[in-house]
Amino acid sequence: MHTTSTDRQFLERAIALAYEGMRKGAGGPFGAVIVKDGRVIGEGHNEVLATNDPTAHAEITAIRRACGVLNDFQLENCTIYCSSEPCPMCMGAIYWARPTRIVFATSHQDAAEHAQFDDQFIYDELKLPLEVRAIPATQLLREEGLKLFAEWRGMDGKKVY
Repeated sequence: MHTTSTDRQFLERAIALAYEGMRKGAGGPFGAVIVKDGRVIGEGHNEVLATNDPTAHAEITAIRRACGVLNDFQLENCTIYCSSEPCPMCMGAIYWARPTRIVFATSHQDAAEHAQFDDQFIYDELKLPLEVRAIPATQLLREEGLKLFAEWRGMDGKKVY
């Protein structure tokens, strides 16, 4: 992938946000910036400790803000710049938001080795059968759940995403 000096500038901003959040005790050393047409439309740093919200990662925070600016749940034609490679949760959110590109500074291996943020157990857990995971999962009421989907399928005016 071709990178530009603009990529460097926005990635430096993501890193600066990571420092800011970390130094004020809001959360871990992570920052994210979302850019559309050369303009920042959302940014954030990790706020897990400040909000007691395990989902308040930098990327999630930036996605929420950018989607608010766009008044849309999609980040079409956007780039997300992250101080570190997104974790599995954030990567899932990024894929749902559908930006055009992701640019990051450190890998998830770097985060594990140098900062003790190791997500490998999540990658490993997702490969296991439900019943042997560290947090076992049980499926119940499937038929009732399928009725919900049937009603959704038949709804007029729904917006599929």
